[in-house]
Amino acid sequence: MSGQTRLQRSWVASANGHSDFPIQNLPLGIFSHGDARKRVGVAIGDYVLDLQGVLATGLIAGEAAQAIEAAAPGELNSLFELGRGPRVALREALLSLLDHDRSEHRPLIEDCLILASDCVMHLPARIHDYTDFYVGIQHATNVGKLFRPDNPLLPNYKHVPIAYHGRASSIRPSGTEVLRPSGQVLAPGAAQPRLAPSARLDYELEIGVWIGKGNAMGESVAISDASDHIAGLCLLNDWSARDIQAWEYQPLGPFLSKSFITTISPWVVTLEALEPYRCPQPERPAGDPQPLPYLADEKDQAQGAFDIELEVLIQSERMRLMGLEPQRLALSNTLSMYWTVAQMLTHHTVNGCPLQAGDLFGSGTLSGSAPDQYGSLLEITEGGKQPVTLSSGEERRFLEDGDEIFLRARCARPGVASIGFGECRGKVVRAR
Repeated sequence: MSGQTRLQRSWVASANGHSDFPIQNLPLGIFSHGDARKRVGVAIGDYVLDLQGVLATGLIAGEAAQAIEAAAPGELNSLFELGRGPRVALREALLSLLDHDRSEHRPLIEDCLILASDCVMHLPARIHDYTDFYVGIQHATNVGKLFRPDNPLLPNYKHVPIAYHGRASSIRPSGTEVLRPSGQVLAPGAAQPRLAPSARLDYELEIGVWIGKGNAMGESVAISDASDHIAGLCLLNDWSARDIQAWEYQPLGPFLSKSFITTISPWVVTLEALEPYRCPQPERPAGDPQPLPYLADEKDQAQGAFDIELEVLIQSERMRLMGLEPQRLALSNTLSMYWTVAQMLTHHTVNGCPLQAGDLFGSGTLSGSAPDQYGSLLEITEGGKQPVTLSSGEERRFLEDGDEIFLRARCARPGVASIGFGECRGKVVRAR
């Protein structure tokens, strides 16, 4: 594609060198401006391009127009269901219309640009179902060591992509406040649980996976076809109440400790934009079992991983009052994923489970091997034993009211413009 084979520039000046949204990105999202009507747009520099406005100019036709029309209800589900062809056609049309050397239609397109700071972002799609995976092997190992020092990984981990079904109704876009949840907790040494606000609230650094085309019930998706069913990626914070989780998770796993809110970044970074940042899946350590045949694909192993840098930052209430910038807690990467996105999707459907356009996967917490790469406070503080010191002089074992967590992501590669995901943030507020 033209935006990938050269360092393409745009006549939208703020897009050139933009930290997240150069012309090479063009992520899809749903926004509103000035009224409650939701519209489909793409991020370009400091602006949102209103695609329904672009369609009205008559400059887009064919499959590209079909893609915009499918999102007219103010959600991307029907656009996702169209599959890759119309999505790529729309991208190609926009790359041409926004190109620095193709500015003959600039006056018409400029009328469709709205400052992003004046827009309200919404969930990109109506999420029917949400599945949270556990493919970050370093996180799984770190957490396992806290509870099973001699055997941190359970026997099935390296054979099957582990996941649980989450609560789709509590997924919210970046900027939504995080109400401290209440639930049953069992205090150390206590014989009986009590109902209380969580005192061990945590974040989890994850990537979200948006499902494109669905599959019929009873039909599995072959791993060689899995990418055709994925629309794109986003950032995802799987907020976790560790004290509630510790009491409730056996024998069936998380429940109230995870279902109170999940925050996502509002822009869908498409697979086409991510193509230059594909890379080989890291080789499994010697002695690890090889995937069963339905999860094994040479092409997926050769280019099914993504090189995406992930960052977590915190800003407390005191830091804001002191004028201090958010402080980095971790810098990680998606290359810590033990299973690829395609393997996640294929395994999800191997029993005939029907996925629908707009379904969302979480990757599970993505941590690196060093403490400054850990994707949760549970790991960083060793379960609350070793506090983190903030630039304000405060200490944190877990999140306090007023703390705001920021997730960021960036793709960079020599000779290719870097792209980002936009922000995924949420501020903790007192329990009601």
